[in-house]
Amino acid sequence: MQLSKYELKNILGGKIFSAVFIKKNGERRKIHCRLGVKKYVTGKGLSYNQDYYNYLTVYDLQKKAYRTLNVDTILSVNANNKNYLVL
Repeated sequence: MQLSKYELKNILGGKIFSAVFIKKNGERRKIHCRLGVKKYVTGKGLSYNQDYYNYLTVYDLQKKAYRTLNVDTILSVNANNKNYLVL
């Protein structure tokens, strides 16, 4: 299935998923993560607007740390036992 970058946030809300994306250094990486995790949050908030930069903050389940994904570099997503190609 194909999925637009705008539909991506609506599909993933609070669910565990995996994504393949391109890192800043050009490397391809697969991440197993979840949206909406509140553990270890200080309450301070982010120092930038995620929507302005088209970023998505996720919790990496393998590294047990927060990561910021650039939605523009996400290639594919596997959520709800379905594979989505991100356009």
